[in-house]
Amino acid sequence: MRRLLLAGPDFSLAGVDPRSTPGFEGGKKEGAASLSAGADTLSSLQAKLFAESRAGSEIAVLLVLQGMDASGKGGIVRHVVGLVDLQGVQHHAFAAPTEEERRHSFLWRIRHQLPGPGMLGVFDRSHYEDVLVHRVRGLSPATEIEKRYGAISRFEEDVVASGTRVLKVMLHISKDEQKDRLSKRLDRRDKYWKYNPGDIDDRGYWQQYQEAYQAAIERTSTPDTPWYVVPADRKWYARLAVQQLLTATLEDMQLSWPRASFDVEVEKQRLAAS
Repeated sequence: MRRLLLAGPDFSLAGVDPRSTPGFEGGKKEGAASLSAGADTLSSLQAKLFAESRAGSEIAVLLVLQGMDASGKGGIVRHVVGLVDLQGVQHHAFAAPTEEERRHSFLWRIRHQLPGPGMLGVFDRSHYEDVLVHRVRGLSPATEIEKRYGAISRFEEDVVASGTRVLKVMLHISKDEQKDRLSKRLDRRDKYWKYNPGDIDDRGYWQQYQEAYQAAIERTSTPDTPWYVVPADRKWYARLAVQQLLTATLEDMQLSWPRASFDVEVEKQRLAAS
């Protein structure tokens, strides 16, 4: 699945069917079962990551979630990340920058939210908003957008060099599916809080956003920080795909439980006598 979702050199966002399920032949029922079956493996790997930091390791993981409104970022956080030990999770949802944040480089506030040693960091939206939204809405000149692609790549290279694995995922939803999900938010009182009238305005720029994502993926995919594009019209598939991508990322790190810093047998004897 990871190979199929990788945005390679010839990647075309327009060629990705948002309702497809690359690498998985089952349906919703089988997908839910696979998600449940993979929870223990992901949880164990994340626990090892956290435990290694207690033994002095500096490694961490950063999961970057991007996508149009209602693409399922919150669902990934709840149904995938929510299945691991939350004491080892550092989650941040980036909104519009504050006045203080605007006085600094666009990456200033991002640096302050990077995960510490042993942590699984999750960015719900991220520094990519500063090239996506700014390009579509004309909030920055084209020359500045071009500079930011390079700044992002250098920034992510530094993050990786510090010991943090970066997993970048775009949740690719169709315009029709987004409309259906936004409609459901308006039909349910308990979903009003999730609705943003500005989402309707952004629908008028749908094609421009697709082009902006294509450009960002092309300009910032590197061997160490590639993009993975996950078809997201089927929520169950998107959750399963991100779970498998995250599991594979942690497996690549060859994590292990730290050795005891004490004599285990002596401690057993002391405990028995206490």
